[in-house]
Amino acid sequence: MTGPISQALADFRAKPQAAGWLELPFFQDGSAETVAAKVDAVIASGAQVLPPPEAVFTSIALTPLDRVKVVILGQDPYPTPGDSHGLAFSYRGSRRLPASLRTILTEMAEDLGVPMPKSGDLSKWAKQGVLLINTALTVEAGQSGAHMKFGWSALVDQAIAAVSERQPAAVFLLWGAPARKRAALVDRTKHLVIEAGHPSPLNRLNDFRGTRPFSRANAWLAEKGLERVDWRLEP
Repeated sequence: MTGPISQALADFRAKPQAAGWLELPFFQDGSAETVAAKVDAVIASGAQVLPPPEAVFTSIALTPLDRVKVVILGQDPYPTPGDSHGLAFSYRGSRRLPASLRTILTEMAEDLGVPMPKSGDLSKWAKQGVLLINTALTVEAGQSGAHMKFGWSALVDQAIAAVSERQPAAVFLLWGAPARKRAALVDRTKHLVIEAGHPSPLNRLNDFRGTRPFSRANAWLAEKGLERVDWRLEP
């Protein structure tokens, strides 16, 4: 019997927009099936895994490889049921915005001179070519980082390398030490890398606010003849 994550993987493979991503070794050498089986085993043991199976591959389903123009890396999904829907930092919960996302959106509003959005759903960004991918695509309820060593990181590394290799111009927004380590995967002769501290309020250096990544990314995209990202989440 196929587990829910293995089924979600099969469903993702069937999507036309998955074609570019499916060329990655992760999807060619059995790694995807191995990781999905690990997560299915956790589910079978009775643990609650987040996000819902149908949302696990949302980051790469909403943003095909050949449309990526900005990459934003997160760590792993929110560990509270109902909050995560498969996009890094994006939030669909009913409570106040998570602290890191609030910091990101406050910076966006101040950087671009637009109102602070009430919504935390970043799907609009993803549909414009912003790859919002976590270094682990799954987590267990109440246990941040539980699946960080399941093998998802291979997908993320390969995705970054593929964007660097195949796209003519992209912006990589690398926030926090784990994301910044992946700068080595990016060809800086082609792409713009903007590094900063993590937007978490636990970041004692507080070196994220004021870095203006959104306007800088748009200015660079415009220089390259690419359409700017409309970062506003609401009209």
